[in-house]
Amino acid sequence: MDELARLAGITVRTLRFYRERGLIPPPRREGRIAWYDDHHLARLRTIAALLERGHTLSGIAELAEAFDHGRDVGDLLGLGAPTEETPVRLTPEELADHFAGQATPENLAAAMDLGYLGTDGEEIVHISRRLLDVSSTLVREGIPLADVLAAAKRVREHADALADLFAGLILSHAPADRLHRLRPLARSVVEAELSLALDRRLR
Repeated sequence: MDELARLAGITVRTLRFYRERGLIPPPRREGRIAWYDDHHLARLRTIAALLERGHTLSGIAELAEAFDHGRDVGDLLGLGAPTEETPVRLTPEELADHFAGQATPENLAAAMDLGYLGTDGEEIVHISRRLLDVSSTLVREGIPLADVLAAAKRVREHADALADLFAGLILSHAPADRLHRLRPLARSVVEAELSLALDRRLR
């Protein structure tokens, strides 16, 4: 415990407090000896990054509880699972390989804020294989992961606005049960308009 606290840059008292609040999983025990590992250190660094971003300990504890039980941020907010996206399970090492050493606590915290990442035991769960593939490709092309995540946050805001627009359009003229059936039309419009916008930008 002393060594873990030192590596995390916190006091043993703070570490005990985090443990009591369920912010970190229990250590592996051998007799009277408690062993902490790199997963505990990564969790502590993520907690520190979230605190720096203005999250409260209560909110972080709720996120930690959800992640440790295989729930994602969508579950926590009462949202359903993605209907078209395939989650991906990764070890911390595999996640680091995807992003060429840029899987820092700050970037992990940003990805958690977006709901991209959760944890299930010792595995990390990414909410979407497509988003994972695209973001890792952008990083390989030389774009810093922090910038990719910042752009993702802006894309999320625009995507939410587009979803509101199409949902409102459909629900004002059709029964609610048609919303799911008509969603491919909304996707086609967005994909076509984005393609045309990229053409204009390239010209």
